[in-house]
Amino acid sequence: MSGSSFNFCMAMRQFCVDVCLRHSEFQHIDMSRVVVTYAQARSSVEWGMQAKLTPMRFERGQMTEQRDGQTFTVQRVFHNQKEMLYILTFYLPRFLNQSYMEKLVTVFHELYHISPQFNGDIRRFSGPCYMHTGSQAEYDRLMARFVRQYLRGGAPESLRRFMKFDFQSLQKSFGQVVGLRIPIPRIIRVDNAA
Repeated sequence: MSGSSFNFCMAMRQFCVDVCLRHSEFQHIDMSRVVVTYAQARSSVEWGMQAKLTPMRFERGQMTEQRDGQTFTVQRVFHNQKEMLYILTFYLPRFLNQSYMEKLVTVFHELYHISPQFNGDIRRFSGPCYMHTGSQAEYDRLMARFVRQYLRGGAPESLRRFMKFDFQSLQKSFGQVVGLRIPIPRIIRVDNAA
């Protein structure tokens, strides 16, 4: 199968667009302002980070934040002539080597971190564990429920078929796995931003 390839980021974007159209909990998300990327997992172990959402704004969608008397901002990222509000990164091959249901839950988990205001900030829960409601296990049980609702709602199998393969099987079936890679933006002092 020399010369053929599978664009993981394009396939994942199409899947995420469908999730955001079909499931009411995600309809505030404009995927044209979310860039889907991949990164190489640093080790071959199966545990570890599978995916992450990088917000491009601070709390309440602010462009700057005060820290120790200094003002900071985040490097801006543009893709297809649009400024991105979020970067959604999947760690390969690790992400693809999860079970099919674990992959779906991981995608929903990361999308649910996007603020309901879609302002570049994350969804914040009350209390000290503002990212996962105090229990990541409970958070993921909610995501599994959302996945089941999505699947019952007539979601096309063709958009998620690629997630039924592990990394090696995907390569064997479709060729080299390719996609978009973007370095995670840095937080910089405003007087250095120019």
